[in-house]
Amino acid sequence: MMTGNELIPHLFRSEYSKITSVLARSFGFEHIEIAEDIASDTFLLAAETWGIKGVPENPVAWLYAAAKNRARDHLKRNNIFSKKVTTALQQSNTEVQEAEIDLSEKNITDSQLQMMFAICSPIIAIEAQIGLSLRILCGFGIEEIADAFLSNKETINKRLFRAKEKLRNEKVKIAFPSPSEINKRLETVLTTLYLLFNEGYYSLSQNITLRKDLCLEAMRLNYLLIENATTNKPSVNALLALMCFHASRFEARINLNGDQILYEDQDTSLWDTELIKQGEFYLNKGAEGNELTKYHLEAGIAWWHTSKSDTKEKWESILQLYNKLLITEYSPIAALNRTYALSKANGKQVAIIEAEKLNLTTSHLYYALLGYLYTDVDNDKAVGNLQTALNLAKSEADKITIAKSVNKLLNDNKTV
Repeated sequence: MMTGNELIPHLFRSEYSKITSVLARSFGFEHIEIAEDIASDTFLLAAETWGIKGVPENPVAWLYAAAKNRARDHLKRNNIFSKKVTTALQQSNTEVQEAEIDLSEKNITDSQLQMMFAICSPIIAIEAQIGLSLRILCGFGIEEIADAFLSNKETINKRLFRAKEKLRNEKVKIAFPSPSEINKRLETVLTTLYLLFNEGYYSLSQNITLRKDLCLEAMRLNYLLIENATTNKPSVNALLALMCFHASRFEARINLNGDQILYEDQDTSLWDTELIKQGEFYLNKGAEGNELTKYHLEAGIAWWHTSKSDTKEKWESILQLYNKLLITEYSPIAALNRTYALSKANGKQVAIIEAEKLNLTTSHLYYALLGYLYTDVDNDKAVGNLQTALNLAKSEADKITIAKSVNKLLNDNKTV
């Protein structure tokens, strides 16, 4: 059985966001810091109490009871609340002394969903949306968020403070958007979840290539949208399918030393077939209706990547999906990935011509791709491009991967 010291960090990650969302929904976004403080104080109390008396039989129920008590005490005693929140509650015909903090499963889910829509408001920058999502919805500490953004605690604190002030000043409510607004607002929420997952899947923080915790939190929040009839849309299912397909290859992407393993070198026996099946289920659900989003196209590409065969049909299918994706929403990364697929479908010579047209001279990924394409075509050019990629790379993980490719080419040339 876990000790209190071992259990509390785990519970903080899973329960802090639930308690905060429920309290903030009760108090209003203008008092989000008080909700966060009460949630944090609850865990401090748990650490003190459990250290002396031991872990209770039902730790989660204990936390919820403690949070309710602290919230009630705050409503009764705090002067700020007496003047501001009490008035608001009375105007809405709610008896303050009887106000119940509802930590039922349904209310927790509803509160987190509504908080998601409040945080993912287009009135604040996307970096702030992700930062607030990590803090309020995922229970990440400020230092962890700073690592994720390659920043420092002071900068992140200021960013989150400014974002909260903006949401307060604009009187953003913790509530579902109106039916006429749901699709527009949902698009912003999906963008945030997509970027959150991508930050974990290709993490620059702490020199770690993969941060599963970020990916899993994005998947959890996405699943909340699917569970709700109002937000269970084809695009939501397509995004979760994309995440499942990528997550299915987690164990094959990193070796025991934490180094990245390139796709064509992965041990396919480590791919998670159950996650692949789940991804197929959600992709089929996403195909219902006439909607075709970038998430559908990327999920299709990711599905083909779960095929263990290395056939021309596979790569031509991936290439066609990239062609559609670039028309739907162009991005340099998608263009680079399309060129890799082109090399697999039609050969490196054709791909080199297309790759050099991109001319993404500030990207280490561009030169890394050229290094791959020139390998066994012109190894001197391959080495030159890889060394440029090495100079441009920022994360230690990328540098290690590129350096290995350079060394392999140099050793092969010596052997020849």
